[in-house]
Amino acid sequence: MTHSTTEVLTGGVVLAVAAGFAIFAAQAAGLARGGDSYPLTASFRSLEGVSVGTDVRLAGVKIGTVTNVALNAETFRADTTFTVDEGIMIPDDSAIVIASEGLLGGNFVEVMPGGSPFNLEAGDEITDTQGAVSLISLLVKFVAGSGDDGS
Repeated sequence: MTHSTTEVLTGGVVLAVAAGFAIFAAQAAGLARGGDSYPLTASFRSLEGVSVGTDVRLAGVKIGTVTNVALNAETFRADTTFTVDEGIMIPDDSAIVIASEGLLGGNFVEVMPGGSPFNLEAGDEITDTQGAVSLISLLVKFVAGSGDDGS
């Protein structure tokens, strides 16, 4: 009988740990939020390193998530849809930039707020965008330009 009780208690502990892990994973992924958010769109020249699920940040704080990425066949730009948490009002003259977490880190979408008294509404497009800067292309430009001393 004690063998069965031990197994039941061990199973209960395993289930409790699994439930705790699931809750932690949901919070880390942003799924545990109340779901109160509104969509915005933007079109980028280069969306390198950004995909569905990438963080959208304002002042380093996560305020949303990229929800859709598609190539616009007419403009050859990456049309992006992302959500912003309800209650965070973004001025309509704001810019959006693909930023890097560091030399070896991933990219994220950064909102740089403007100064307009008018805010973006659900479904609006941010037109002031700056795409991802390729570290490799910068390095190639630096190396190729370093031999040119102007003489």
